[in-house]
Amino acid sequence: MNAGGAEFAGDGRLVLRRMPNWYLTLFFSDALERFGFYGLQAILVLYAAAPRARGGLGLDIADAASLFGAWIGFMFMLSLVGGWVGDRLLGNRRALLAGCLTSVAGYLCLAVPADWATAAGLPLLGIGGAVYKPNHQAMINIMFGDRSRAREAGISLMYVATQVSALLAPLVTGYLGERVSWHLAFLVPAVVLLVTSVQLAVTAPQFGGVGDRPVNPLTPAERAAAARRTVYCVAVPAAVLVAAGLLGVLSATLAIGLTGVLSVVVPIAGYALLYRNPELGPDDRRRLRTFLAVYLGATLFWMIIAHAASLLNLFARDHVDLDVAGFVIPASWLQVATPVFILALAPVIALVVPRIGGRDNVGVKFALSLGLVGGGFLIMSLATVVAAGGGRISPVWLIVVYLTHACGEVIIAAVTISAAADVLPSGFLGRTLGMLWLFAGLGGGLGSGVVRLSQIMPEPLYYLTLGSVAALCGLGFGLCRRMISRGLAPSPPRPDRVEQGRAAR
Repeated sequence: MNAGGAEFAGDGRLVLRRMPNWYLTLFFSDALERFGFYGLQAILVLYAAAPRARGGLGLDIADAASLFGAWIGFMFMLSLVGGWVGDRLLGNRRALLAGCLTSVAGYLCLAVPADWATAAGLPLLGIGGAVYKPNHQAMINIMFGDRSRAREAGISLMYVATQVSALLAPLVTGYLGERVSWHLAFLVPAVVLLVTSVQLAVTAPQFGGVGDRPVNPLTPAERAAAARRTVYCVAVPAAVLVAAGLLGVLSATLAIGLTGVLSVVVPIAGYALLYRNPELGPDDRRRLRTFLAVYLGATLFWMIIAHAASLLNLFARDHVDLDVAGFVIPASWLQVATPVFILALAPVIALVVPRIGGRDNVGVKFALSLGLVGGGFLIMSLATVVAAGGGRISPVWLIVVYLTHACGEVIIAAVTISAAADVLPSGFLGRTLGMLWLFAGLGGGLGSGVVRLSQIMPEPLYYLTLGSVAALCGLGFGLCRRMISRGLAPSPPRPDRVEQGRAAR
């Protein structure tokens, strides 16, 4: 995401008209693909927790709340592989189309009222999203080339379009799922993604062959090695699942647990491999060590944000007064609060936030972001106390929590991407940014386990604990802001290089 998106919101139509046709294709494909993602985010936990008599999965609260975190952890975990598929195997544009079609298959599976279809659909959606998103970002960068100002304007407009999708998708899928049929609600994103796939296919000539072939294709030996690794990576989990099925222990809890474990292991292994890369020097590793704090801070932030699609959604269903002028709104409709706030506040934040922190902006902005979401969960702790009386509480409680999420999201999304660009040499930028996806997946994996504590801890204590941890970590970033700045600072020029430069002048 890009917090600067609001800078162009006012004259967005003018900027959009000035963009080439290929940009319009990528613009609308991203907006439509995100419609499916935010629609799923709004209803997945409600569908999982709904009784089978009402078309749901009938999972207990712990499994239902864990499901979204495990799924998003799975998708982010595969994002580096998705980028590799575009770079080395299919080409970025063809990978974009492949990701869309895979997601169509996933939504169609969810539209089938059968347990096997859900078990197949969610992994397909994770794979589709993991292939689509990094290759969409790659196509934007490749097509704009070195036109940085046009690229900024283009990405900013896409950010705004993403928030519009985040606003509309819960309204459509939430109403259909909660009031008509869960499976019809999943069919709508399938149709939307099918339209997106057709659009990407018929507009291929606009890209002039860019992305039709991998930039760095695999050699025959590498292709054989990749095939072997793929077989191992697929065969081992498949063998575990088959064995669990034969032993009669296969369950949603086991699948969520395995996904959670993988989403924790993969980022740790990925970071270790990047840190040990022989092309990195001592100063590169020093900056990467410091940036680990940023990765972990982002992990905590996104773990808390993911609660909006799990526990907070269930809280809205069970404890919030949803009656508005005689019409009881679907619980999932409260999910639109965050994109509404982001669209409304981004212009102000885009003007104010860049001026905050000065040289210590990374530490200061992380302190603000974690303080905001931590404060939101402290408010949530009070909301659960009020709701404990048995009556339904005002939706204002949740709306205030979503306001803190929106403000924190706009700040942290911009600072993490901006800071990542200066950590390692330019040849490592993709991997540095890719690690952000992996650590976001780590947040989802940890979240799928942490939400289970809400079933064994009193709800007020659960939110109080998480809110306090986030606020204290934010305080830690604030206190260590200068240390972080020194750790991320570029290497000072070597004296011999300075003298050589002076002599050359």
